[in-house]
Amino acid sequence: MNIEDFRDYCLSIKGATESFPFDENTLVFKVMGKMFAYGSISPKDGKLSFSMKCDPDKSIDLREKYIGITKGKHTTSNLWNAVYLESDVPNLLIKELVQHSVDEIIKKLPKVKQTEYNNLNNE
Repeated sequence: MNIEDFRDYCLSIKGATESFPFDENTLVFKVMGKMFAYGSISPKDGKLSFSMKCDPDKSIDLREKYIGITKGKHTTSNLWNAVYLESDVPNLLIKELVQHSVDEIIKKLPKVKQTEYNNLNNE
């Protein structure tokens, strides 16, 4: 998957926004003010990856199955995976992982915020 397709898919998520809150190279996608994906648009190794929130058990399984899925960058837990966009990870799975990340974010929000998110119109 190329960066343009990844960006378009992330922005198609209900309530998604994009920003560069850390520096001019780190693109961040959020819902309800919470990050669901982030990555450098100018990686030093030339390989584009985005870190996404993931269930810890699922994280381990994915890392064992795909070379293009590793521990999330700048994290110390199994809650985030780095997914290399141009790797052995199928495009459909990348989209599923984006949605899974959003779902992980939403389920951790207070019930009031979850309801607010569920009532958003997808623009």
